[in-house]
Amino acid sequence: MTRYLISFDAHAMDHIPAEDMPAVGRAAHAVVEEAMNAGVWVFGGGLEHQKASVVGTDGTVGDGSYPEAIGGLWVVEVSSREQALEWAAKTAVACRCAQDVREFMPDPAVGN
Repeated sequence: MTRYLISFDAHAMDHIPAEDMPAVGRAAHAVVEEAMNAGVWVFGGGLEHQKASVVGTDGTVGDGSYPEAIGGLWVVEVSSREQALEWAAKTAVACRCAQDVREFMPDPAVGN
């Protein structure tokens, strides 16, 4: 099984009116529940892009909002890229925005 990151840009949902957000949340949670029931869910959630920080190699911390930041992400563990794309398609419909799909590189040192 391979793990895939399904994510979207921090501003990908800006077009959704505030009054529609509860319905979007319910739709997204329904897909999460489906993924959990299918046994492919690893973890996920939305990110606070307003609280993004960058820690430099020298330990300095810079705070700020970064427009290219990830707005939300899921990690699924499936047997093929095609299956990851199917979950991303369901997520795109639920969240009303396009999703990026990236495969995690295997790392035997940590057991995957």
